[in-house]
Order: sequence, then C-alpha cells, then structure tokens
Amino acid sequence: MNDTAPVAVAATALLGPGDPPAFTVFNAAGRAPLVLVCDHASNRVPATLGQLGLGPAELSQHIAWDIGAAYVTRWLAERLDAPAVLAGFSRLVIDCNRAPGDPDSIVEVSDGVGVPGNRALDDLQAEARLDAVFWPYHHAVTQALSHRWRHGQEAPALIAIHSFTPVMNGFARPWHIGVLWNRDPRLAEPLLARLRIQGDLCVGDNQPYSGRETGFTMDAHGGAAGLPHVEIEIRQDLLADEDGCLCWAKVVGKALEAVLADSSLYRVAHY
Repeated sequence: MNDTAPVAVAATALLGPGDPPAFTVFNAAGRAPLVLVCDHASNRVPATLGQLGLGPAELSQHIAWDIGAAYVTRWLAERLDAPAVLAGFSRLVIDCNRAPGDPDSIVEVSDGVGVPGNRALDDLQAEARLDAVFWPYHHAVTQALSHRWRHGQEAPALIAIHSFTPVMNGFARPWHIGVLWNRDPRLAEPLLARLRIQGDLCVGDNQPYSGRETGFTMDAHGGAAGLPHVEIEIRQDLLADEDGCLCWAKVVGKALEAVLADSSLYRVAHY
C-alpha cells in the first residue's frame, strides 16, 4: 500500500488531461424507452488524488468498483437498444449512489480497508469531488432520461446494474442475483418472476441489499419522477471473466426483454 496520502486540490483542478471523463454514454442513439445506468462502473482515481493512498491490489477489489457491472451494462444496452450512462471514477473517490453528505458518500474505511486519501476531508475537498465527479454523472443521467422523454411519447424506464461481493462480514451470500426496489413494483415484481423461472437461480428480493434503505440514483431519478425503475445486483464471482459476464448479461437480458414488452409500464406513477 502507498503510505503517501494525496494533497487537497480545488474542484477546477481535480481532473487532469490524463483522466477519463466523469461519465460515458454508451449507445447514445438507442431507441428504446429505457435508460441503463452503472454507478460503480470504474475503479479509476483522478491522478491528483494519488490513488487515494491505495495500491493496485486494493483498487482491483470490490471496494473500488462493481466488478463486471460495466460489461453487463454495455451488453444489455446493445441487446435492448437503449442508452447507458456509466460513471467514470471509483466509488472510493465519491459514491455516485449515495446522497451528498451521506456518511457512505466518501468513506474512510471500506470493508476493513482504510482509505488514506479520504481521511478528514474538509467541505471544500468533498465539494470538489461532487462538482467534478458526482454531479456531471447525475446530470448525464437526467439528460439521457429527458432525451428519451422528449423524443418519445412514453415515460422511460430506468434500470441500474450493480454487482456484489460473494462474502461480506464473514457471511457467504447465497443469491446469484438480486432485485432491489422500494415502492414501485412495476419492474421489480415481473422481473423477479421471470428470473425465478430461469433454471436453479437463487434470486434475492431486496437482497443482498434493500432498495428501501440505500441508494440515491433510483430514488432521485426514478422514484421522484414517477418513472418505472429497478436495480439489479449480480454476484461478482459469477462475473469473474468475460464468459461469466456474457452468460449473466444474457440471463438478465432475456428476463428484461419479456418484462419491458409490457407497454403499460411506460407512464408516470407515484407509489
């Protein structure tokens, strides 16, 4: 591990010419009334933050990103003919699925691993990350949804793709895949049913996390606007290589195609 903690930088200087953009829009011309998002697509860290004081081993782990989620998101975007917005930086820089100011927005410790570059940040340092990384991504999600709405007569659906570590706090998670949702059942309930008829899958209903307790993206962009929305979690050991990612993208894609064929989904409804 690198013991040198990064220095504070202003928002305008946080990202340099060698850094990736704060977000990527994949298949922007997709025509489906649907937007896919991947909040934890990347494990990249702005160069000015000095890898947050971590080494390559830590940044390759689940604490830094959702392993395999970006691959699955892109594949689904092509299969479903939908645009996808993918975050450009590690969740350790700032978690794009936590509200600004949430204790888990910028963590000092993640699953027992200390993050030196996140220790004792002041408000200006946190705001720099919000301005450079968090808000550009969420503005892109808003823009993608607005574009779907402007160029069609239907309220678009919103689907987030995540992945989860097989073991957390010593507990071996049995679920292959989880469907997370809060109050809106329009996507979640039929998706759960479709997944459960596909072989011997262990499907979690608000497992391994609850959509009623955590998350920012679905509530801010889906629930608040009354759009049909759902979050999908796939276990990371199943996404360990390209073959695994492709296999699970097909499993999810098959289920989603059937669910999204219901034309009654695409309307504004608040629950």
